[in-house]
Amino acid sequence: MKKIFTWTTNLCLIFISASALTYTIHYLIFHDSHHIFIYMLGDIGFLFLDVLLVVIIIERILTHREKKAKINKLNMVIGTFFSEVGLDLLKKFSSFVHNAEKLEKKVNISPQWTKKDFKTAITAAQKFSYEIKIEENKLCELRDFLIGKRSFLLRLLENPYLLEHESFTDLLWAVFHLTEELVFRGDNLKVLAKEDYKHIGIDIKRAFSQITSIWIAYTGHLKESYPFLFSLASRINPMNPNASPFISS
Repeated sequence: MKKIFTWTTNLCLIFISASALTYTIHYLIFHDSHHIFIYMLGDIGFLFLDVLLVVIIIERILTHREKKAKINKLNMVIGTFFSEVGLDLLKKFSSFVHNAEKLEKKVNISPQWTKKDFKTAITAAQKFSYEIKIEENKLCELRDFLIGKRSFLLRLLENPYLLEHESFTDLLWAVFHLTEELVFRGDNLKVLAKEDYKHIGIDIKRAFSQITSIWIAYTGHLKESYPFLFSLASRINPMNPNASPFISS
């Protein structure tokens, strides 16, 4: 820190000295201090506009463009997540929700949806009253599925762009936590006490709510930026039991 400060101070002194030397040479040649101060005040006055234009306006434009580029790259990561894990995980989570049909009606994405519809659906997914019903066989299937995808999920956490998306990071941690809850119970998943099933049900509810919200937000991004990708995403929507990749005539 001390070295950086010294370098900055030296640079400032060099520029100030160069400026003073230039004005001195100007005076020695033309002997016109009035002219020097007129232009000096004019330059100082324009300096504030220059700072406004360069530092504030242009910097904000560049920052906005950089942020947009990061968001696009992050959505590519999210798209990979859903292709490899998310879509199947949504279906598996849905099988544990006793009242899943009510949620499916609220998040049945269609090409006619507007930004307002997507926001409404996200809110509905977050506030929905999930009624979890644990089935031991499905719980074992969920555990085996998550174990098979663990290495892929770990690689996602290494992606630096995740720092720009807190909710997606929270989702990954929720999925990891659920995986650990299931793995550490081993072969006892079929003979757990009610308290354990209730605890696992809370973990499923947390992960299901988060992944549903992010899926809706992601499809909203596709509709706005990549209509051709949204076309497929809306047709294979895992929250729609009648979804089909085929385009009806």
